[in-house]
Amino acid sequence: MKIVFTDNIASVPASHWNLLAGKNNPFIQHQFLLALEQHDCLQNWGWYPQHCLLYDKDTLIGACPAYIKDNSYGEFVFDWAWADAYQKNGLDYYPKLVTTIPFTPAQ
Repeated sequence: MKIVFTDNIASVPASHWNLLAGKNNPFIQHQFLLALEQHDCLQNWGWYPQHCLLYDKDTLIGACPAYIKDNSYGEFVFDWAWADAYQKNGLDYYPKLVTTIPFTPAQ
């Protein structure tokens, strides 16, 4: 098995991603994530795709939408207190890797 990260979901065949994503959540479908990347909804707001892919030989067996962030905007749980504590202690909180779906106002 091998783990691969990609900064472009278009590099993953939609049928392979969607087979893993299922049909119950449109926000993890390849088409939704691709639309966010293609229409400048991410990088201008500090979201840089780093999708995590797990392969068994050449077969995609796991996938997770992931993003490197340079801020906490667009997240449901703001972690300003953590970022502030890091800064007060001379540490860098950003960039951080989050495994989430960007900007999704749905339960």
